[in-house]
Amino acid sequence: MLLIIGTVRLPPENLARAKPIMRRMVEMSRAENGCVEYSYAEDVLDPGLIHVSEIWRDQAALDRHFASEHLTQWRAAWPDLGIRDRNLRSYEIGAPRVT
Repeated sequence: MLLIIGTVRLPPENLARAKPIMRRMVEMSRAENGCVEYSYAEDVLDPGLIHVSEIWRDQAALDRHFASEHLTQWRAAWPDLGIRDRNLRSYEIGAPRVT
């Protein structure tokens, strides 16, 4: 499995416009074959900082995600929303365990 984790930043005044677009991205991504988890979360201490967390079954699923129309549309919205400072990292992980 692959864990994608990191942040993106946008001007706080653009959050209201961004949320419906982000919601669609999350819903469409969660519906993809091979998506185990997909979420965005606004930082409670740093307005405009969005935490990204994704888990994909394998590289093939992530590659299909990268080629998806909803990802293309999401990226096309970035300039208008002022999204910048994208900082995402990918990690190979094993099976989850309860702690």
